[in-house]
Amino acid sequence: MRFTIYGDGGSRGNPGPAGSGAIVRDESGETVLTVSEFLGVATNNVAEYTAILRALERLSDHLGKNAKEADIRVCMDSMLVVKQMRSEWKLKHPGLKPLAARVGELVTHFNTVSFEHVYRDFNKDADRLANEAMDRGA
Repeated sequence: MRFTIYGDGGSRGNPGPAGSGAIVRDESGETVLTVSEFLGVATNNVAEYTAILRALERLSDHLGKNAKEADIRVCMDSMLVVKQMRSEWKLKHPGLKPLAARVGELVTHFNTVSFEHVYRDFNKDADRLANEAMDRGA
């Protein structure tokens, strides 16, 4: 079983009204689940981490005991989150540490999880979901 998570987060004001969005697709490209969550006032980076956290939580719940057989590819246009989750960049911001730790815990629910940077053009669905969340909270 292979799944791809496209995640994005945004904040209007940074910090400001923030939203997270993610879409999970299976091997055939079919949408398995989506995330669109208004976060209140938060930074862009908090919203980015929250998008992945929520997608991993929901996918783990969706798959149940079969999650351990799943290979997950997380695609984001946030170089910061990707590099930090790959341990290529240090995570210094105290507000992001608990989110990154929770993502690290969720990663263990699956067979493998990889993090990849993608350009914004390849992440439009997740961006739309994040913006819809921000619009709902406005």
